[in-house]
Amino acid sequence: MSSSNFVDYVKICCRSGKGGNGSTHMRREKYVARGGPDGGDGGRGGHVILKGNEQLWTLLPYRYTKHLRADHGGDGGKQTSTGANGTDIIVEVPLGTIIRDVESGEIEGEVTYHGEELIIVAGGRGGQGNAHFKTPTNQTPHFAQTGEPSVEEWKVLELKILADVGLVGFPNAGKSTLLSVVSAAKPEIANYPFTTLIPNLGIVSYRDNKSFIMADIPGIIEGASEGKGLGLRFLKHIERNSTLLFMVPVDSNDISKEYNILLNELKQFNAELLDKSKLLAITKIDMLDADMLNEIEKTLPKDIEHVFISSINGNGITQLKDKLWDKLNEKVD
Repeated sequence: MSSSNFVDYVKICCRSGKGGNGSTHMRREKYVARGGPDGGDGGRGGHVILKGNEQLWTLLPYRYTKHLRADHGGDGGKQTSTGANGTDIIVEVPLGTIIRDVESGEIEGEVTYHGEELIIVAGGRGGQGNAHFKTPTNQTPHFAQTGEPSVEEWKVLELKILADVGLVGFPNAGKSTLLSVVSAAKPEIANYPFTTLIPNLGIVSYRDNKSFIMADIPGIIEGASEGKGLGLRFLKHIERNSTLLFMVPVDSNDISKEYNILLNELKQFNAELLDKSKLLAITKIDMLDADMLNEIEKTLPKDIEHVFISSINGNGITQLKDKLWDKLNEKVD
């Protein structure tokens, strides 16, 4: 997916349909001079509805479609016939999309599974026809309810990537290379920071035809939780990952320090992220021999399980998959 096609934040104007008016019709037949009221109810105005679609990965269509308008409900008719409901506007969005009110910023809902529907702006109710207002003292009411008006509101749609494993690390830690090796994803890879500017997803094949989804989150920088760089846009995608794979290259000046900086950025952004399953991968080990790796292992953090890997020659990749699978399923056992 190219950076121009991946959109994870849009602001749209949604207008529901007006409810149809109730009818004031009086029954008139050849031999019935005063048949009384038989006005029907107005139809409901159309809703604006979000619907989850697992085939979608971006909010791109709504970058250019800012205004969504549902149809109005039809007016009631004679013989107590109800007006037609207004046609709903169904907005298909990727799984992991949340809806915020523009004014308050409060989250109003989220779409997390395929086919899930969520009404974000409800259509106006149709008015009742005069048949509802007949009483012993008023046998021929010449009035009916009007339909409820339409509602127009601005909403923010924000996409947070849904994945089993999220890759967390500084730029150029080898996240994109790993994803390209363990899945069919083809992220942009180069030997300079910030090659990845958008999240990339890949399906990782495992034993016995099993699989899990891995997300390559763009590189974090120190201060990301305070909004430096594109930190906040990057960090939000980590919130929906079940397991976090921290990645630090073996040639880092201080692996423990780099890991703790990453951990602190997550804590400052959302302390609940620290409750997720975590694994530390030391990358690019093809550059060192076994003796040097043994020395480095003595300096690694003691509070997180680790694995040495090389995406270039494949060392440790099978072990990494095994550990990730165990992490993803440890709550089930």
